[in-house]
Amino acid sequence: MKWLALHIDTSPAGLEPVETMLSGLGIDSFVIEDEAGFRRFLEQNRQYWDYVDEELDRSMAGKCRVTFYVEENEPGFAQAAAVRIAMAELKKDHPECAPLLMTVDGLEDEDWENNWKAFYKPMEIGERLMVIPDWEEADPHGRVALRLNPGLAFGTGSHATTRLCLAALEKRVRPGMQVLDLGCGSGILSVAALLLGAERAFACDIDEKAVDIAYENAALNGVGRDIYTVRAGDVLHDEALRREMGGGYDIVLANIVSDVIIALAPAVRGLLGAGGCLICSGIIDERGDEVRAALEDSGFSIEEAGQSEGWFSFVCR
Repeated sequence: MKWLALHIDTSPAGLEPVETMLSGLGIDSFVIEDEAGFRRFLEQNRQYWDYVDEELDRSMAGKCRVTFYVEENEPGFAQAAAVRIAMAELKKDHPECAPLLMTVDGLEDEDWENNWKAFYKPMEIGERLMVIPDWEEADPHGRVALRLNPGLAFGTGSHATTRLCLAALEKRVRPGMQVLDLGCGSGILSVAALLLGAERAFACDIDEKAVDIAYENAALNGVGRDIYTVRAGDVLHDEALRREMGGGYDIVLANIVSDVIIALAPAVRGLLGAGGCLICSGIIDERGDEVRAALEDSGFSIEEAGQSEGWFSFVCR
């Protein structure tokens, strides 16, 4: 098994928020390197040496870095992509955490796509869908074919949370429905909704890269901008975005993280039409009860709960 080491460089004030962000994404094993800790260590253990290598001393100057590891396979790259998206929100809400740069040992940022293509193959999801990478050929065998090039955005279909959402979606989407995709990433959920019969879809993401990627994936599937709208912004704080997206949706999709779902729950009620449902995932199993309680406190009843590979999904009305 091969592993990739990923490094997030931040400020002293950013160490705790970055740790919290990673834990929220199910990453609880990481290494923290910072100059302050290094200096404390030297001071507290002065009796063990009388000289510190100058190169080591220089390398720790100003350092605030969190390192974590993912497997070198497609799910690992997808998990890293989820961290990138969460970092964009963290950087926006907490400028004191800057620079918030993520690097990978031996891997340039622009090489992400090419490195995970080797692990990303056609996959059947639920009863009706087949997700096919744009660079692969596959016979969908009567299923609805969803062609996808995820780029640097989260959402390939291989992650358990995406599969849970797609399986719940395909059972509920009907012709003529209006669908809202919050935290759309690659656009996989909202494009799937349109291919499965929805009439229109509106998607948004805090990462501006997601807009182009989602539109490109829509075009791969013959979905035009006349029925599909993608915007960048924070639905909780961007009033112009809220006005444009409107309300009355039959299905709202939110494959994000637990803290964002909890924050969104009260607002989503106002985005749904009569009889509409919320399909949400991105919830690690340790926080399943917490998210369920937040949804119920916001007036939702849980129609269905799904679980796969340590992740929860909820369908609520």
